This record gives sequence, C-alpha cells and structure tokens, in this order.
Amino acid sequence: MQTPRGTSTMTTPPAPNPHQQPHPQANPYAQPQANPYALQGGHPQAPGYGAPGYGAVPPQAGPQWGAPYGPGAYLSCKFCGGAPAVDVTFRAHRGLLILMSFQKLSGPMCATCGLGVQRAMTTQTLWQGWWSPFSLFLFTPFTLVWNLIARGKVTKLQPPQPGQHGPQVDPGEPVHRRGLAYVALVPVLWICFMIAQGLTQS
Repeated sequence: MQTPRGTSTMTTPPAPNPHQQPHPQANPYAQPQANPYALQGGHPQAPGYGAPGYGAVPPQAGPQWGAPYGPGAYLSCKFCGGAPAVDVTFRAHRGLLILMSFQKLSGPMCATCGLGVQRAMTTQTLWQGWWSPFSLFLFTPFTLVWNLIARGKVTKLQPPQPGQHGPQVDPGEPVHRRGLAYVALVPVLWICFMIAQGLTQS
C-alpha cells in the first residue's frame, strides 16, 4: 500500500513489559570494587600497619608483638617489647643434698632485660647451686658456663630504641658486686682444704 505524498507515517511503540527489568547502562570507566570480606578470613580488614592510608612501618620503627621467629624475623623483647632482641635461654640450678631443682627462662630478650635476667639467675646459682655432690661437680659449673655464653648474645645487641618499650627488667648490680655470689667461695675453699689435707697425709 502506497502512502500519499505529503503525509507521514507514525508507528506506535510497543507497550512496556511489566515483568522485564531495565538494564542499567554500564560505565566503561568504572573500577571494579573489591569484596572487603574476602581479605581476612571473611572479615573486613581493620586499619593498622600496612593498611591503605597508614603506610607500611619498617621493622626498625617499633616492636611487633607475635612476630614469627626465623631468619629475617623481627623479634621484640618478651618483657618490655623493646627491639632489637634475640632468642636466648638463661638457667638457674639449686642443689640440696640429694635434691636438685632446675630453672630456665627462654624467649626473645633485649640487651637490658636479658642482662637483668642473667645476673639474677647466675647469682641464684652461685649461692644455691653447690649443696649436693652432682651439683658441685657437674650441674652448677654447666649452668654458669651456659649463662656466660647466653650473656654474650644479649650484650651484642644495641639498647632498645627510646619510646618503643614498656617497663624493663632492672639489671641491678653486676654479679661480682652482689654479696650472695660469694657464697660460692665456701665450697671452693672446702675443696681446697680437702685437697690440702690429702696432700699432707700422703
């Protein structure tokens, strides 16, 4: 059928379908949004060191509690949280006739706290560690040598950074300035006396 000249044709648009959902126009420049609950085991990431906007804190800037041990791990002192620290063990021994007791304290320690622990446990061993035969000739000398070796590890550390630690273990007086440490002279003098008696009677 031909349309006469000078007339226009109009087409009626189809009626909208009420059950059809409109398609939103996609923004080609939109950035995909990350799922915040896929960061830490289904929970959103809490602000903290290394989070966006906070900056990454290098290890030397402050202590990190719970840092893993191992090569390159950053340790903080178990007593004050100061750094640097080294994983070390100090021991104490007590002998009483046929009874003996052993103590040890292990963990990362800074130079100040480690020195305080070494002095306290060494002094305890010097005045309580001689009073049984096995303690006199075996366990007490071993404990004293062990603590000297462990002391060398903490004395190589730099002092903890100011403002980066809590209350520290008081190092106190050096071992040679503590009166209880000289109780060790009693068994030493007794051994010397017994040796001298044996030489004179032979």
